Amino acid sequence: MINNKLAGKNILITAGAQGIGESITKHFIDSKANVAIHYFSSSDTASKLQQYALSKGVKAIIVGGDLTKETDAEIVVAETVKQLGSLDILINNAGSLVARRLLGEIDTNFWHKVMDINLTSMLHVTRAAAPHLANQEHSSIVNLASLAGRKGGHPGSLAYATSKGAILTFTRALSTELGPQGTKVNAVAPGLILGTSFHNTHTTKESAAATIAGIPIQRAGNAADVARAVLYLASEYDGFITGATLDINGGVYNM
Repeated sequence: MINNKLAGKNILITAGAQGIGESITKHFIDSKANVAIHYFSSSDTASKLQQYALSKGVKAIIVGGDLTKETDAEIVVAETVKQLGSLDILINNAGSLVARRLLGEIDTNFWHKVMDINLTSMLHVTRAAAPHLANQEHSSIVNLASLAGRKGGHPGSLAYATSKGAILTFTRALSTELGPQGTKVNAVAPGLILGTSFHNTHTTKESAAATIAGIPIQRAGNAADVARAVLYLASEYDGFITGATLDINGGVYNM
């Protein structure tokens, strides 16, 4: 998918070198956008994506960091602006289920870990990025939520689903707050997206098959399905869509 409205725009993608993030990064590069690829542990893939960008004639930087740490998040944003020159679009993609635990198995440390990875990290990056986005006449933020944030997820997803549900509210609240500065804030809520480390780790083949049986279009999603939606919302930086969440689940849930 090529989106001409993104050509020459400067994009920061958190966790942009694994799973859905890797596909998002590739789609931005194909649309001739300049990218800052944040990574936590996927430095090899980040380097390959940087070379891919160079082969396409666009700028790409890679920057590592633990976004649950306020200082790291601030450095990631600062390096992006320093090396790309400005920031037009932020993609808050970093997150993880960490592990499946039922209510009685969730200790306080686990709860905080899941919230920090999925929600606090998003706060850190967005807070650091917002003043730079305000420098542009139009800018946009796209947050990665989840169908679990709508439905509650499968058993063992309590902490994860709660954090992703909070992202839906974070998105709505932020769209109101940042609207006057010209920043549109939207989210996507993917359902079953196979072929990523997330579901390879946390979803059994039996569970996936049972979920697919209940999807109206009779297939799971893939990372490119999500990436195209993210690019669309990102490109609506000068549009009328803000505070919205786009559900990407094959019709298994809608409201």
